[in-house]
Amino acid sequence: MPAARLGKSDSDTQNSDRSHGRTAAKVSDYFGCNVFGQETMKLLLPKDTYKHVQEVIHRGTPLDLDAANAVASAMKTWAMSKGATHYCHWFQPMTGVTAEKHDSFIDLAEGGKAIEAFTGKQLVQQEPDASSFPSGGLRTTFEARGYTAWDPTSPAFILETPGGSTLCIPTVFISYTGESLDTKTPLLRSIEALNKAALDILGYFKADATKVFSTVGAEQEYFLIDEGYYEGRPDLMLCGRTLFGAPSPKGQQLEDHYFGSIRERVFTFMTDAEKELYKLGVPIKTRHNEVAPNQFECAPVFEEANVATDHNQLVMDIMRRVAARHGLAALFYEKPFAGVNGSGKHINWSLGTDTGKNLLSPGKTPQENLQFLIFLVATIKAVHDRSRILRAAIASSGNDHRLGANEAPPAIISVFLGAQLTRVLEDLEKGVTTKGTEPEWISIGIDKIPPILKDNTDRNRTSPFAFTGNKFEFRAVGSSFNIGAPIALLNAIVADALVQTKKDIDKLLKTKKTFKDAALEVLRRYYKDSKAVCFEGNNYSAQWEAEAAKRNLSNVKTTPEALDGLVRKDSLALFSRLGVLSETEARSRQHIQLEKYAKQIDIEAKLVIEMVMTHYVPAAAAYQKEFSATLRGVAEVLPGQTDALKIQGEILSRVTGLAAQAITAVEEIKKALVSAEKIEEAREKALAYCHKVRPLFDPVREAVDGLEGLVPDSLWPLPKYREMLFRI
Repeated sequence: MPAARLGKSDSDTQNSDRSHGRTAAKVSDYFGCNVFGQETMKLLLPKDTYKHVQEVIHRGTPLDLDAANAVASAMKTWAMSKGATHYCHWFQPMTGVTAEKHDSFIDLAEGGKAIEAFTGKQLVQQEPDASSFPSGGLRTTFEARGYTAWDPTSPAFILETPGGSTLCIPTVFISYTGESLDTKTPLLRSIEALNKAALDILGYFKADATKVFSTVGAEQEYFLIDEGYYEGRPDLMLCGRTLFGAPSPKGQQLEDHYFGSIRERVFTFMTDAEKELYKLGVPIKTRHNEVAPNQFECAPVFEEANVATDHNQLVMDIMRRVAARHGLAALFYEKPFAGVNGSGKHINWSLGTDTGKNLLSPGKTPQENLQFLIFLVATIKAVHDRSRILRAAIASSGNDHRLGANEAPPAIISVFLGAQLTRVLEDLEKGVTTKGTEPEWISIGIDKIPPILKDNTDRNRTSPFAFTGNKFEFRAVGSSFNIGAPIALLNAIVADALVQTKKDIDKLLKTKKTFKDAALEVLRRYYKDSKAVCFEGNNYSAQWEAEAAKRNLSNVKTTPEALDGLVRKDSLALFSRLGVLSETEARSRQHIQLEKYAKQIDIEAKLVIEMVMTHYVPAAAAYQKEFSATLRGVAEVLPGQTDALKIQGEILSRVTGLAAQAITAVEEIKKALVSAEKIEEAREKALAYCHKVRPLFDPVREAVDGLEGLVPDSLWPLPKYREMLFRI
């Protein structure tokens, strides 16, 4: 076996402190120990400063300089006690990953003496280079200035690495002219827009809530493979996915990996990663084997959306780091292996209040259930009316491989409600009261407001947006995504629907209708107009695709076209009136994603060419040479075996033909690349890579995967699927 295909043995990667036979510390004893959270602030800050900072966090009041200096001093003292020598503004540019520029606490005092210092100004604002990050035209090479600004609503934390510890301060990232260059800024804006719109609705019910926010739990799917195999696959290292690979005789067809016993090496990795995440205050709750071989999932306890987004970025970062310590590679690409399930990031989304209420949970009183129906139907309306925005939110090169592949929701955006809740809304539309005899039905006691079940749905894993009892599960988000962008867009469209709901109810109230009658009339109309987006069946089926077309639901299958949803006239108007994105910011995001898409396909195309010409064709040639010599030798020794030699010669002929097919197909890719690279306009360039370049990968892969089934294992240059997916 070639050296590149030898994985590290388990004994090389076992952690020395696995604690066999010893009692592990309780998670609650160290959870959040590396987080500068409320308890730490309360302990280290003066009472007045602590109270002021809490007002800043929870009420959005401005932070004064004296308080900033006090926080910075306390933060420095705390961080240094944890071994930190540097700090950084930790931000989320439009690259999809996090960024950080480290500065030491060291400063020079009089006489050249070194002291540790950290001021409020350094805490609140820094200036990284903004010209080298994707900006969609907002910044150019000679316009370098950009600013990071402290986000006090997400706590600072200590990132520990073998080389040392760093204080990380979550921040927003904006340009010199004030436009957002990150995913956090629009998310925070959407949270505020949703808060205002939801509080206006709660005003009808005289609720005591003073704040409404979206809550999120992001289920993270990922693959683990041995690091030796990862380093032996250029496509995995540079593209995140395998561009070649014949199917393993055993894949996921036996369905024996899902929820199966976790292998010891993987279990050790999981426990180590969880320990690191617990120290950072990330509440990982669940871990298990997923459907595909060597695929796994973890899921957290729900948190406020902004913190949940930061924590999900930490989940991916920590998993990569810890995997490397164990001689493993963690893969977050949506479809790293053809023929087995890809990975998603299911965003469980709901609405909560500062009084502990879940607004998407049916209540025990008539008033609570009417309130629930308003938020439920407004969300359905939002998904129906703004499906193109949601489709844009999940668009990426990687997700194009996954969506609709009988393992993930299709590109058609639809809502699953469950049979019982659908019945409730159908009766609402008809103006009749649902008759329920089951004891678990909640009796609400208002005419025309039907009884509602708390656990009123089955789970539909094929739906992109499924109601699961007290939340929606947005299943179409890709596993590598920064969830801040899709959450911001989801928050925005629901906020807009709630604003419209209030306008329509208020208009009817002017006609002297009661609130109950006005609300019911609006909800009835909304459901009638939006119910085409509701689907209870198998979203994977061809029948649903045909039915969706009859319902005039969009089915945008590739990223360049899907991104149009960000810049439609109605989308731009929505973003603008809510203050979530300016037109310039929205168009920049489309431009960034189009450029990213084209660059990713360009990298894949060039790597296809390189791998074919430097790995696979030489392997085929080596086999041809070896096999030809063998046949000649057999012919000399056994001259009478003509028929047998002819049959074996056909194998040689097939190898020769497949190698020629691969070379010919590579030449076609080269020609297509020349044409695509000449295009300057971003959308046209992305379309060319999507429809002219990417389809040319298929005949190359067909030829190479065919060769893999013929060339001896000893001559095959790269790790195979059966090795990567089953040896760990």
